[in-house]
Amino acid sequence: MTRTAGEYTYTTELIGAQQAGADRYVATHRLEGDFPGGVVDLHYRFRLGGGLIEDLRIEP
Repeated sequence: MTRTAGEYTYTTELIGAQQAGADRYVATHRLEGDFPGGVVDLHYRFRLGGGLIEDLRIEP
């Protein structure tokens, strides 16, 4: 993974955030770079508990 992360250059921009439940949130980030496909939106779905992230899923 370290090799792959350094192999490409990219920028990331937060393009949206919303509350999806009492303790659930979704933050959407757009990555643009010189990787295959060039653009991808990633959805960071997470649950908070005690002020900390208890569960995190990153999905295209």
